Amino acid sequence: MTSGGEDQKLSDDDQELFHGGDLGAARRRFPGAPEPLIDLSTGINPYPYPVPRLAPDLFARLPAPADMQALARAAVHAYGAPSEAHVVPLPGTQIALPMVARLLPPGRAAVLTPGYAEHTRAAALAGHDVKPVAGLDDCGDAMLVIVANPNNPNGRLFARNDLIALAANLRRRGGLLVIDEAFMDAAPRGLSLAPDVADGSTIVLRSFGKFFGLAGLRLGFALAAPSLGRKIAAALGPWAVSGPAIAIGMQALADTLWIEQTCARLDKSAQRLDAMLADLALPLAGGTRLFRLVQTPAANALFQHLGEAGIWVRAFPENPNWLRFGLPGNEAAWKRLKAALVGFW
Repeated sequence: MTSGGEDQKLSDDDQELFHGGDLGAARRRFPGAPEPLIDLSTGINPYPYPVPRLAPDLFARLPAPADMQALARAAVHAYGAPSEAHVVPLPGTQIALPMVARLLPPGRAAVLTPGYAEHTRAAALAGHDVKPVAGLDDCGDAMLVIVANPNNPNGRLFARNDLIALAANLRRRGGLLVIDEAFMDAAPRGLSLAPDVADGSTIVLRSFGKFFGLAGLRLGFALAAPSLGRKIAAALGPWAVSGPAIAIGMQALADTLWIEQTCARLDKSAQRLDAMLADLALPLAGGTRLFRLVQTPAANALFQHLGEAGIWVRAFPENPNWLRFGLPGNEAAWKRLKAALVGFW
């Protein structure tokens, strides 16, 4: 990133910028920054689900198949998957990306961009010839298509009907549509393709940690036709999800009151962040309930300024005019962010 608006090339150490959440990287980059650092570099809910008291034996025994079935049942009710047979619990969705890409033999893959860099990397690792595309109509003859909906980092939403039509086209050719719905919990209702995975042309990935604010738990789900789900489960092996993650996930997914209240709380926080950015003439380029994307020629200098103030936001080396802001989690963090923004201008 830059100071004073002059461009600087990223060093090898700056590869840490490609993913948010690493406060070790922030401290190395800004060793004089005041503590505590405020991490706004992720799209993780800053108001996490309250972790319940867990029975000690959950840590002392391997999870039973019945435990995994109960977790799958909770996911069916939460996400609208056709049945438990269409749900594969995962230790986070990240681990599933290369597994899903390997469900097809190496060929042409289309990845919607701008987007999550790991989608391209996973497809390439699986041997596919990856083509970045700007829209669903640009996928051409690709056999594997990977879409984030809502998109990260700009929050772009794709219509269900358009995705269903793309899946039908891929099904006729023996292809596969992978939809990463990591931020779908923070999107308007009715957009998920979780109910539409039964025909085998679509796999939906759902992240637990982002919306529930428990990313360290490492929990997610692949929603897919049973024939595809069995392949993913076989690649994972037994006991892929820990007993504590199963117990917390089951309780949280069923807690509809907390989910409803949290959506309302996130709406208020996102509106507050919008107003703060608007007051400083920082134009929005998109976002979800969990983050906002800003586009400004001053992005590099603002990133540097905020970092020196102990505020870690998400920069994009491939799009140097972008900065992504997560939501502050407490009043002290809100005040520090506002003071740093005002101080920059």
